[in-house]
Amino acid sequence: MIKHLAVFLGSRDGNDPTLAGKTYAVGKGLAERGIELVYGAGGGGLMGQISQGAIDGGGKVFGVIPRFMVEREWGRVEGAPGMQTIVVDTMHERKAMMAERAEAFLALPGGIGTLEELFEVWTWQTLSLHGKPVGLLNIDGFWDPLVEMMERIAEAGFLHGSPAESLVVGDDLDDVLARLDAAR
Repeated sequence: MIKHLAVFLGSRDGNDPTLAGKTYAVGKGLAERGIELVYGAGGGGLMGQISQGAIDGGGKVFGVIPRFMVEREWGRVEGAPGMQTIVVDTMHERKAMMAERAEAFLALPGGIGTLEELFEVWTWQTLSLHGKPVGLLNIDGFWDPLVEMMERIAEAGFLHGSPAESLVVGDDLDDVLARLDAAR
């Protein structure tokens, strides 16, 4: 079973008011399954929701945040039960530390930063720089356009095989976690 899951997601709540509650439930669900949340240590938006859910569920949270974000007060404050925050100098260090700690990667709804993190670990996987599974929790079909675009890229010959061969996509947390674990 996966014990350390890196989750990439929005630092904002987005326009759909139901996303906050669903993301909080994911954090709580990870805690209930004994899975440590590894994330970018943000205190607001969906990042704040998932970490609060994990904390409220009695889980462990490992956050990595660059110093400039702490200075802008974007981070979750250290001191919550089960929360460990590491402050690093750069975004590159943040992503490297998260990738090292995680056994798998999962993206929830988010913006350009979420996409950048997702594509980086997925690219590393396709280049055999790691063998860790990568997935999308497709809450309310959020990732459908991306999956369709990636299929189009594969059909055009710019991606080896189908994205379905290397990317776990699903809308149910239990299902996605089971398939990520099986792909390890």
